[in-house]
Amino acid sequence: MTSPFRSLTRLVIAGATVAALLATTGCAAPANGEQSGALSDSVTVTGGSHSEAATQVTLGDTVTSLEEGLDATRFSGDDGFSQFLDKGGASSDAQVVQYLGQHMLAGEAIGALIGNLFGCSTIAVRNTSDGWLFGRNFDWENVQAMIVESHPDDAYASITTVNMDFLDQGSDGMLSKLSDHARTIAALYAPLDGMNERGLAVSVNMIQDSATIDQNTDKPDLTTTTAIRLLLNQAANVDEALTLLRAYDMHSSMGMMIHLAIADAEGNSVAVEYVNNDMVVIDTSVLTNFYLADGDKHGIGTEESHQRYDQLTDTLQRKPRMSIAEVRDALDSVSKDDFGGFASTEWSVIYDLTEHTARYYHREDYTHSFTVAL
Repeated sequence: MTSPFRSLTRLVIAGATVAALLATTGCAAPANGEQSGALSDSVTVTGGSHSEAATQVTLGDTVTSLEEGLDATRFSGDDGFSQFLDKGGASSDAQVVQYLGQHMLAGEAIGALIGNLFGCSTIAVRNTSDGWLFGRNFDWENVQAMIVESHPDDAYASITTVNMDFLDQGSDGMLSKLSDHARTIAALYAPLDGMNERGLAVSVNMIQDSATIDQNTDKPDLTTTTAIRLLLNQAANVDEALTLLRAYDMHSSMGMMIHLAIADAEGNSVAVEYVNNDMVVIDTSVLTNFYLADGDKHGIGTEESHQRYDQLTDTLQRKPRMSIAEVRDALDSVSKDDFGGFASTEWSVIYDLTEHTARYYHREDYTHSFTVAL
């Protein structure tokens, strides 16, 4: 099969520079005006089962390495997403790639925006100091993750997390050779979780099922990750998020069955599932990797995901209000280290839906956190 990255490979071999390529489309990376990110000195924070070393991160236009396997960056300007929607969206990752190549990245394909199967856990809970928190584990093999703080011209600001390996796969590593700005643009269309400035949080969780999502009406189209971008850009709460989702045909990336966890600063939290291409909404504070919807699909998923769900539900019943440290401990209790297998929990993030901060723990190191604020 012909690789969609052949033209990019030829370009690099020919010696053309990415900076010059991007400059021809108005997508050139900032030059003299670039601002790099900054990390504060770590301070000790107590609470929960143990203390942790907490680092505050201020992001700039360039990609900052927080530690091996975890980068972060900041975007501001035109993210092109309104134009993407005006053109009818996309019914496949290939169409998203085509849009980015034609309108954002100088005609060069960047590959599939989401890859193979992954496991996840989410929990929404009231904060002990008032407000609401949303915690999420992303379980996978070791990957290059990137935190993206986005400030688009015509939409809500947001913080998202992206598995950059999902973007880079199939390109023979060529995406990693693009400029920071080009990689950031691609990452904007591939979030796996995030929170916006209104306190709306979203996460995509996989369900291990042979079924897929492929709605086909006269509505415009969205893929898994562009649906997350839509909600973070435009929805202020769960009700608005559900209204937006009902206005589009959903198509699951890479043929994977998924469901969405959505929570807001008003204390609402739901799961959105697609059963036989019908959108189903379930009120829930916990979501892992099996169907919650009533009917023939109910409960389909991995046995481990049922165990993680039961454990988080039990924790929530015992502690209906939690501090950030207690949510950290809850996520730690269902991290992959507790279940064995090949994968790790690549990142855990706690979104404070009231204070609009995101606290990250990388590769199950729950003694050290990185906090990004909108």
